[in-house]
Amino acid sequence: MDKAEEAVNCFKGTFNCAQSVFSPFAPEFGLECKIALKIATPFGGGIAHMGEVCGAVTGAMMVIGLNDGMSEEEDLEAKERTYGICQELASRFKARNGSIRCRDLIGYDLSNPEEHKKAEEDDVFNTKCTKFVRDAVEIVEELLRKEKASGSDP
Repeated sequence: MDKAEEAVNCFKGTFNCAQSVFSPFAPEFGLECKIALKIATPFGGGIAHMGEVCGAVTGAMMVIGLNDGMSEEEDLEAKERTYGICQELASRFKARNGSIRCRDLIGYDLSNPEEHKKAEEDDVFNTKCTKFVRDAVEIVEELLRKEKASGSDP
């Protein structure tokens, strides 16, 4: 099963969008899946249902962090490279979907219990969010392949 399919299947369970995007990549970077799921938990629904940056996007950005992130105080190049790759991810996601903000993408304010319930009733998590999960995984995989091909993989 490819990572996009794995992420969609994870999302169709009880895990949120950020968890579903981040966790399939975790083992490649020596991170236990269970730990990855815990780390990504707060980022679903645009960060804790606040409707900000889509959890699928933040999950993909965490993958980029695992691949390229800064881990040494003096490695400012890694920090800037990571920011640049994340900006590219956001740009590509926005080109596909019109926004990176959860609230804009799904048309509901998940921090409002009534709107959250309406979003569930309207099945937006299955009809819209599964696409966002798939798109985020596809884009981050493209970016990782591009990094590897250019030889900039740390």
